[in-house]
Amino acid sequence: MLGRLSQVANTAARSVPATLAEAIAAIRAGKLVVYPTETFYGLGADPSSESALERLFEVKQREAGKPVALIAADTTSAFSIAREVSDAARRLAEVFWPGPLTLVMPARAGFASALLGDDGGIGVRVSPHPIACALAAGLGHPITATSANLSGEPPATTLAETRVALGGRVEAFLDGGTLAGGAPSTVVTFEGAGIRIVRAGAISEQAIAAALGGGHR
Repeated sequence: MLGRLSQVANTAARSVPATLAEAIAAIRAGKLVVYPTETFYGLGADPSSESALERLFEVKQREAGKPVALIAADTTSAFSIAREVSDAARRLAEVFWPGPLTLVMPARAGFASALLGDDGGIGVRVSPHPIACALAAGLGHPITATSANLSGEPPATTLAETRVALGGRVEAFLDGGTLAGGAPSTVVTFEGAGIRIVRAGAISEQAIAAALGGGHR
């Protein structure tokens, strides 16, 4: 028993990066990183790595066919993943980014199916949390933004909760203290000249309508 506890402790010690640079290197190496966002802890992987995405689904026990959204360092990086960006998307980004609003836009070619909806859309937001932003900036492109918990369980607001849920299956943990929690990001997709709210969240439908001048449907 003591030997097992010692093994777990050693694994945990090895899994904690001393610096942000080590977390970035871990993601580049195809590993998974727990990191803080403006709401909950996220599970970061390199979205350009098929094997990293497969591992993320395995670790989270996430249902296949449920797309994973991304976090970008800034608006330019976020929009670079889209085949086209509507005027409505630009307006919402201007008003609500950085913040808990995920925009689903037509993806450029080459993205893994694990990131795409049935219509070929890909979700992305810009987080105001400095660690999330720095992680994506250091990688040079967006990182996965799924919550750092087992699918179906509550999202985590402390690093301790992520350790209980994911344990030694994640290589690196970045501590952001106790996070605000609350509602997750609101998810919006664009349909013609209008929009559709895919998931209600931290930003209300009324606030979105006001940002668009009341012209959404």
